[in-house]
Amino acid sequence: MQLAEPMKLVQKVAVYLKENKVIEPPPWAPFVKTGVHKERPPQDPDWWYIRAAAIMRKLYIRGPIGVSRLRTLYGGRHRRGHRPPKFAKGSGAIIRKILQQLEDAGLVQKADKKGRILTPKGRELLEEAAKIVLKAEAAQKA
Repeated sequence: MQLAEPMKLVQKVAVYLKENKVIEPPPWAPFVKTGVHKERPPQDPDWWYIRAAAIMRKLYIRGPIGVSRLRTLYGGRHRRGHRPPKFAKGSGAIIRKILQQLEDAGLVQKADKKGRILTPKGRELLEEAAKIVLKAEAAQKA
């Protein structure tokens, strides 16, 4: 797969996940922060689909990867008042729930004791979206 612009690719896959009802945000999704380093919940109503698409992209690029490593990737600087800021991991519950939903949809599978990987169906979805994004970029440049 030729690398498309990451955010455009993630948005394209997120739209697919939402329109085809592949995954569904849980009832608590609008109220939850994405980590202790955040002050407020995400403002975008479609953030669940965007995070799921971004996790799929990370699985495509980095191979078998587990919840702990994904938490580190989605972490950030935790501002602690007068004390110096420190790094804080992202929410594990969100990542775990998204991975479980993608697993139920047949896009992700467990790799024994190594984390999760994309299934051929998941790889195909990302590659098709990348082709569409690259064609749109090429048409825009021409």
